[in-house]
Amino acid sequence: MVDAAISKNVQALLVPTVRAADCLPVKELVHQFGTQMPGLVYTLGIHPIYIIQAKESDVDIVEQHIIESLSDPRFVGVGEIGLDYFVEDLDLHQQDFFFNAQLDLAEKYQLPVILHVRRSQDAILKALRRRKIPGGIAHAFNGSMQQAEQFIALGFKLGFGGAATYERALQIRRLLKELPIESIVTETDSPDIPPAWLRSEDIAFNEPAFLPRIAHELAHIRGIEELEFANAAWRNAMQVLPRWSALCATNPALQIAS
Repeated sequence: MVDAAISKNVQALLVPTVRAADCLPVKELVHQFGTQMPGLVYTLGIHPIYIIQAKESDVDIVEQHIIESLSDPRFVGVGEIGLDYFVEDLDLHQQDFFFNAQLDLAEKYQLPVILHVRRSQDAILKALRRRKIPGGIAHAFNGSMQQAEQFIALGFKLGFGGAATYERALQIRRLLKELPIESIVTETDSPDIPPAWLRSEDIAFNEPAFLPRIAHELAHIRGIEELEFANAAWRNAMQVLPRWSALCATNPALQIAS
């Protein structure tokens, strides 16, 4: 998968964890393949969809991994964390516990966060306002323009990917067209949120190698040149995730998208 991404000129990838048990394996995988892709990084956290499998003590496990990773240049933040008000079987009180506990870790160690914000934008904004967190990314953003502006005011960038490639995604496309270019980052969310063409081409699953084609589609929707869009998305990601920027700064080939 890394080789396929490199073959498409993908220079950097962020790999989030979704369970406490993933923290060490993800860290080891990122270091294993970091020689092939110098811009490969990771975040640490418990995803709201996986809280069914989690214990409250898992937050302590995540914190210990965060402490151990603070000296690791490939560790860039806390995530993927958040709230999911779409999946019906998720306990709201349990979600609140894990989300707020991990936001506390982000504030304690002054780390940016990767947020899962499915139908939960207002609740997440309320939790963020109670803390001083150095921004992050609201991934797969699909809220209103007003909500988008509030996330931006709190220091967040907004993630756009395969969902915008569907013609029926009118709200996402409107956001992509009208938001400041300085607020946009690109993503695949692989293996989820496949772009529109995967179904017609009978491709089994979404993967990071599709990022350039997704960026091409997003630039077209935005109405700007692909290189301009790619460079802006790169700068935005580096700005909001300064540890990632510091890592890429050690490699001249990674200081700007090409």
